[in-house]
Amino acid sequence: MRLLPDQDERDLAALCRSLLAAQSLDGTHVPPTLFKALADSGLLGLAIGEEFGGAGGTLSDLGIFCLETGRALCPNAVHSTLHASLAIDWLGGPAARATWLPQLTSGTSRAATALWSPRDASVPDSGVRGFAAADGRWRLSGVADFVADADLADLIVVAAQTDSATGVFVIDMSAGGIIVEPLPMMGGHRVCTVTFDDVLVEDDERVLSADVCRSTLRRVANAAVALLCLDLVGVGEAVLQRTVDHTTMREQFGRPIASFQAAQHLVANMRIALSAARLAAQSAVFWIGRGRTATRETAIARMHAATVKQITLDGHQLHGGMGYVVDTDLHLFSERARVLATWGGGADEAAKWLEEEMNWEGRDGQPD
Repeated sequence: MRLLPDQDERDLAALCRSLLAAQSLDGTHVPPTLFKALADSGLLGLAIGEEFGGAGGTLSDLGIFCLETGRALCPNAVHSTLHASLAIDWLGGPAARATWLPQLTSGTSRAATALWSPRDASVPDSGVRGFAAADGRWRLSGVADFVADADLADLIVVAAQTDSATGVFVIDMSAGGIIVEPLPMMGGHRVCTVTFDDVLVEDDERVLSADVCRSTLRRVANAAVALLCLDLVGVGEAVLQRTVDHTTMREQFGRPIASFQAAQHLVANMRIALSAARLAAQSAVFWIGRGRTATRETAIARMHAATVKQITLDGHQLHGGMGYVVDTDLHLFSERARVLATWGGGADEAAKWLEEEMNWEGRDGQPD
């Protein structure tokens, strides 16, 4: 893994930054032109093969985009669609990939996911069960909680516990038997409870896997977590830049507050924590993109990314009273960091992943 970006990666970051900056984003609302702009530039299919409408890039390329989404406060609905695309690409067969991926990479459809339990990402959330019908088709029943952006999605990729295995299915949100109920969340973050009431899986293309491998499901989950860690890094980088600009401009006692040692120490600590979070997240994305499950790397990335919440609070402190009014946009970044730093259990749950992974490696002597 390279520690410094090459010219192609810098060009990609610049493209993502300029495109997102043109959308006037605030972290919650989805401009009507956003998905089309991302699709036209190839960013929605960045890590998807060209035969399915993607750009044929790597997961690390997608990580560059995700870092810029945090910096620009891109709404999480984009992440939800990207995660669904990865799940379909990694878990589905050729027919399913050919059916669904072009819709997602072209921006004509949006998607949500309800795939894993935060406590053990190698198994589905136990709230949804799948039942094999007499005609060979499947029916789903149960409840999936805290599904991000389900109220904006056209499709949902859901994992369901069957009698003896785990199945993964693609379901139209307009299908009969699906009920979506929004849940109130801080910062305008969109999550929902999705109820499946005897929902029929109509054809084979909607069955990504009737018996998904636990390590494969875990890899999809780890990829989603690692990419969101990079989004958090982007949030932190935006806050750090705003803080440096403010402390350089703002004067007290006849000189910029950036000249005071206390402010310098706080900014230095912000930079150190942010650099660690960025390198840890990039490492996780790098190894996942090369076929590893990388649970250890993902857990470390998740724990470091949680420090971005404190970075945003330090930014508020250095902005003084100005940081706590809505006339600036600093509160939008701190709200996003507060949500994403605790989403799915946050650093505490990641620490349990790391402990379990180290115990497992101690038994067999092999990394995941």
